[in-house]
Amino acid sequence: MSKLTDVPKRILIGRALRSDRLGETLLPKRIALPVFASDPLSSVAYAPGEVLLVLSIAGVTAYHFSPWIAVAVVVLMFTVVASYRQNVHAYPSGGGDYEVANTNLGPKAGLTVASALLVDYVLTVAVSISSGIENLGSAVPFVVEHKVLCAIGVIVLLTLMNLRGVKESGSLFAIPTYVFVAGVFTMIAWGAFRGLVMGDSMRAPTADYVIKPEHQGLAGFALVFLLLRAFSSGCAALTGVEAISNGVPAFRKPKSKNAATTLAMMGLLAVTMFCGIIALAAATDVRMAENPAKDLFHNGVPLGGDYVQNPVISQVAEAVFGKGSFFFIILAAATALVLFLAANTAYNGFPLLGSILAQDRYLPRQLHTRGDRLAFSNGIVLLAGAAALLVGIYGADSTRLIQLYIVGVFVSFTLSQTGMVRHWNRHLATEKDQAKRRHMVRSRAINAFGAFFTGLVLVVVLLTKFTHGAWVALLGMVIFYATMTAIRKHYDRVAAEIAAPEGPSDDLVRPSRVHSVVLISKIHRPTLRALAYAKLMRSDSLEALSVNVDPTETKALREEWERRGIDVPLKILDSPYREITRPIIEYVKSLRKESPRDAVSVIIPEYVVGHWYEHLLHNQSALRLKGRLLFTPGIMVTSVPYQLQSSEAAKRRARRQQDWNAPGSVRRGPAHVRSKESSEHKS
Repeated sequence: MSKLTDVPKRILIGRALRSDRLGETLLPKRIALPVFASDPLSSVAYAPGEVLLVLSIAGVTAYHFSPWIAVAVVVLMFTVVASYRQNVHAYPSGGGDYEVANTNLGPKAGLTVASALLVDYVLTVAVSISSGIENLGSAVPFVVEHKVLCAIGVIVLLTLMNLRGVKESGSLFAIPTYVFVAGVFTMIAWGAFRGLVMGDSMRAPTADYVIKPEHQGLAGFALVFLLLRAFSSGCAALTGVEAISNGVPAFRKPKSKNAATTLAMMGLLAVTMFCGIIALAAATDVRMAENPAKDLFHNGVPLGGDYVQNPVISQVAEAVFGKGSFFFIILAAATALVLFLAANTAYNGFPLLGSILAQDRYLPRQLHTRGDRLAFSNGIVLLAGAAALLVGIYGADSTRLIQLYIVGVFVSFTLSQTGMVRHWNRHLATEKDQAKRRHMVRSRAINAFGAFFTGLVLVVVLLTKFTHGAWVALLGMVIFYATMTAIRKHYDRVAAEIAAPEGPSDDLVRPSRVHSVVLISKIHRPTLRALAYAKLMRSDSLEALSVNVDPTETKALREEWERRGIDVPLKILDSPYREITRPIIEYVKSLRKESPRDAVSVIIPEYVVGHWYEHLLHNQSALRLKGRLLFTPGIMVTSVPYQLQSSEAAKRRARRQQDWNAPGSVRRGPAHVRSKESSEHKS
C-alpha cells in the first residue's frame, strides 16, 4: 500500500528534498517578482473595471472622475511601497506585518494583523480564481456552466504545483506573468501611438451603449460617497503588496535588498498598467454597469440577460489590437492565466505566516513543519480547503466575493505602519550617530504618512463596503482571532502543567508498590507472552483479570487455567450487562482508591495483523480499553504485541521497500546507503 501511494505522490509533487538543500529553493529577483507580486500585478485586470462599475451608478458623466481616482490609487500605492521598503529592511525574518505589530504594538495588535492577513490570503485565492474562471468562461461555455467545479479544479491544480516547492512553482508561474505584463505594456504603448501620433479613432465594443444611471444628478455628500466607494474598489490594486515583506526569507542574499528592489519593481509596474488601462478605457469610451442587463441600452433597448459584460482590459484590447488579432488573443489568454496564478501570492504568504504563528503557538504546530519538497505543505492544504469552501458558498462569483476584499489588507497596512513609527521612536531614543538618526527620521516620516493614509482608506473601505459584504471579512477576522487565542491558551496551559519543577514534587516520589494486572479473555499465545512479560517486571503483586460475559467461556477459562497450573491468581469480574470496559475501569480505580500511593500497571496482550481489512474483523477491545485507561490517573498501560503471520509478511514488504525507490524519489541509491555515504564524506 505504501508503495502504491508513494508512486503517484512522487509523480505529482516530485522527489523528496533533503533539509540541507533548503538554500537551493531560495528565489532570485526575476522569479520572486511573479511569485510574490502576481496578485497586485494581475489586479489591473479587474480593478479598473471595479472603478467604472461604481461610477456607472451616476451615469457616464461620472466617468470623468476616473483619472482622479487613478491618481489617488497611485499615490496610495507609492506610499504603501515606500513604507514596506522600510519594513523589509527593519524586519527581514519574514514575520512581516505580524512581527512589526506584535513587537511594537503588543500581542493583541499582532494577532489582529495575523487574522486580517489570513482572511485576505483566503479571499485572494477565491477572488483571483473566480475572476479567472469568468474571463475564461466568456470563450468556453462549459466553464460558465460549471463555474464552481472548474474553480475548485483550478485550486486543486495550484495546490499541487505549490506542493512541488516554491522555486519550481515560481518558475512555472514566471512565464505567463511576464507575458501578461509585456502584453499590457504593448497595448498601452500601441494605443498611445495610435491615438497620439496616428490620430486613429479607437472605440470599445461598448462605446455606442448608453448607461441608465441608478441615481441621476448626484451632488454634494452623495457624490463624495460615490467617489469614495469607487476609490475603495480601485484599491483592490494594492492587495498582495504585503506578501513580499512576509516572504523575505525566500529571497536570495542579500535578502532585504532584493526584497526591497522587487517591491519597488512591483509598485512601478502595477501603477503604470493601472493608469494606462484607465486612460485607454476613457479614450475608447468603455461602458460598464453593475447590472448590464437592465442598465445598458443599445438603440434605446436594454441589452437583456443574454449579454455578457467583458472586463475592461478585454474591451480595451479589442479596441487597440482588433478583435481576434494575434495580440488580442495572446493578451486574453495571458490575462485569464495570470488571474489563476495571482492566487500564488497567497499560496506563498499564507503558509509562511501560518508557520510563524505556529512557532508562536497561535496555530497548530503541524503548520510549522516543512513537507517533502521543503514547502509548508500543511499550510498550503489548509489554504486550499478554506478557499474552496468560500468559492462553493459564493458560487465562484467574483462580484460578490470582491466586496469582502481589501478590508483585511488595510487593517494590516495601518497597524503595521503604526508599529513601524513606534519602532523608529524606540531606536531614536538610543541612537547617537547623526547620519543614522537622519535616516531613521526620514523612515519614520514615511511610515507615519503611510499609517495616516492607509488608516484613512480603511475608514473609507469600512464605510462604503460594510453593507456590501465587508462585514463577512470582519467576521472571519474575529473567528480567526478567537481561534488563535484559544489555541495559544491551550498550549500555555499544557506547557504550565508539564513543566519540570525545580524542587521536590510528587512526580519524583517513587510509588510505594507496583500492582500489575494482566487482562485476558482466553488462554492463547498472546496471553502467555503477556504473563511472561509481567513476571519479568517483578511487581509487588501480580494477578490476571478477566470479565465474565459468557458463563460457559468463563468456566472453560478457569478449568484451563487450573489444568495448566499457571502460578498467577486469576480474578473474574462479573458483568451482568455484558460490558468489558466498564468493569475493568471500575476495578482498576478501586485499586487506586485503596492504595493511592501505589502504581497500577495494566498489561494488555494484543495480536497484530498486517492488512487494514483484517482490523475490521476484530472488535478492537484492547484499543478501547487503552483509550479509557489513558484518562485514569495513576494507571500505567503496557501493550504486549503478538505479531501474526500477516504482520510478518507486512514487515518483509516494508524491508523490501527500504531498498526500493519510487520514480524520481532519489537518484543516489537507497536511503541507508546515502546516509552512510554522507557520514563517510563528512568524516
